[in-house]
Amino acid sequence: QVRVVESGGGLVQTGGSLRLSCAASGTVVSIGDMTWYRQAPGNQRELVAAITEIGSTNYADSALGRFTISRDNAKYTAFLQMNSLKPEDTAVYYCNAKVRSRKSWPGLEDYWGEGTLVTVAS
Repeated sequence: QVRVVESGGGLVQTGGSLRLSCAASGTVVSIGDMTWYRQAPGNQRELVAAITEIGSTNYADSALGRFTISRDNAKYTAFLQMNSLKPEDTAVYYCNAKVRSRKSWPGLEDYWGEGTLVTVAS
């Protein structure tokens, strides 16, 4: 079956950078939209950045100009490059992937990773 796993989180100082990865594996044929969300303590989960299968992107206002989403379809992977990090970026970052698998073909199924923690220290 399909598995989605985030990686790349950690502790970084204000102004630093991190690159998150979201990798799908298993019975994947292709992947539609891939989206990064985040959730900080006491807050709702919010959209950070999204990318379509052909590379169209959109960003939350908080991410625009600092974060870049990209993908490698051959590797079933999406990335989130985060620059100029601020303490308010501290959150668990989740990846959502709309996956077309051998099981679901030709339809898409929604998969979530378990999240990776990003902590930005002052």
